[in-house]
Amino acid sequence: MKRLISITFLCLLSGFIHAQKTKPQNIIIILSDDAGYADFGFQGSNVMKTPALDRLAKKGTVCTQAYVAGAVCGPSRAALLTGRYQQRFGFEENNVPGYMQNYCLEDDEMGLPLEEKTIADHMKTLGYTTGIIGKWHMGNTDRFHPLKRGFDFFYGFRGGARSYWGFNAKNPNPREENNMERNFKNYEEPDEYLTDAFAQETIDFISKNKNEPFFLFLSYNAVHAPMHAKKEDLALFPELEGKRKKLAAMTWAMDRACGRVFDHLKKEGLADNTVIIYTNDNGGPTDGNSSDNSPLSGTKASHLEGGVRVPFIIKVPGQKFDKEYTHPISTLDLLPLCYTIGGGNTSDLEGIDGVNLLPYLSEQNKAKPHQTLYWKKENRGAIRHDDWKLIRYPDRPAELYDLSKDISETNNLASEHPEIVKDLYKRLFEWETTLARPRWQLKRKYEKAAMERIDQYKQEPIH
Repeated sequence: MKRLISITFLCLLSGFIHAQKTKPQNIIIILSDDAGYADFGFQGSNVMKTPALDRLAKKGTVCTQAYVAGAVCGPSRAALLTGRYQQRFGFEENNVPGYMQNYCLEDDEMGLPLEEKTIADHMKTLGYTTGIIGKWHMGNTDRFHPLKRGFDFFYGFRGGARSYWGFNAKNPNPREENNMERNFKNYEEPDEYLTDAFAQETIDFISKNKNEPFFLFLSYNAVHAPMHAKKEDLALFPELEGKRKKLAAMTWAMDRACGRVFDHLKKEGLADNTVIIYTNDNGGPTDGNSSDNSPLSGTKASHLEGGVRVPFIIKVPGQKFDKEYTHPISTLDLLPLCYTIGGGNTSDLEGIDGVNLLPYLSEQNKAKPHQTLYWKKENRGAIRHDDWKLIRYPDRPAELYDLSKDISETNNLASEHPEIVKDLYKRLFEWETTLARPRWQLKRKYEKAAMERIDQYKQEPIH
């Protein structure tokens, strides 16, 4: 009898262990905002303190040529969430208050088009509980709300930037989309520094959903302006001053928040079954927050490397990847990557531009994930084909760089290689023929306003 009980217990234990091993992996994507390419320890900084992300980099893989599809916040996020170039559905502008009005489109009419499926939509079909904590920036009106875009849980704000302190009489809120919101229209301002609040909400989400596979998008607004930092964090950088000091403190707070999340995963016994991906939404705005994009040229909103190349770490438990991956990848790849990790087949995904990175990271596939990558905003554009990169400007000749020898883009080779310039121009143009018209151009009132301006110029006296 005892022998039978022992055998039964061992069978149950074996079944439990097997179930644990075969349980789909949890996935957390961590996205910082406006961070500089060089402003992390694992990227070589001796100024910024990022111990948690440095440890993640040592345990995982650093992708040294990671790109975003847009050089500013909203378009970059739209591409990440859909796995598609955002220009395919006309989202190539930021929906910043007042900015879209310059194009005769009301601010709140700009958002991630409703017909586009998000990474959360896809992960839900695989049985995942989905959540987003932090910055949304994919549309302010209710129809664009995260809970209507595949997410089961939302704690954050709908807009693109806000105070790191709770709004009150002394710190009034200038814009409705800046309100902190739990799920749908449950508004509550945090009692703590916003980056810390996002960490605590992430910890709570993990605890609540630890028994089933979850997908979480931890979308920090750090280190985007306004430059708000805790006094005790500022005190850690006595050698710095001004914006650079505040940036260091904000970066430290963001890294500390990541560390709290990593520690909690370990506490809950989930560290060995949770994929963690860290990256940034675009290049650092060197004037705006004193970020450092070295050794890259350019800044946020430009198509130079400093605007579109970003830090990137991926840790997939159970996979043995090299410590560095040096071929170009894109945040477009996150959707098919996560879908595959969740048990999906990428052949089920229609119209995406990203690729599943797993066979590339494991070197099962030794080819490059992307031979060609594209960028476009209005009449500016860029293309990287193999190691050649062409940047097209509306007001001056194009520039050509060999990124295998010149990642700082200081040696313009356009005049030396006109045949390559011509070829890349053609490739860029052919890609552009597949894109949709920018959403802000779809309104007839755009044409009316344009004609009114032309009439106004005709009536002005010539000096």
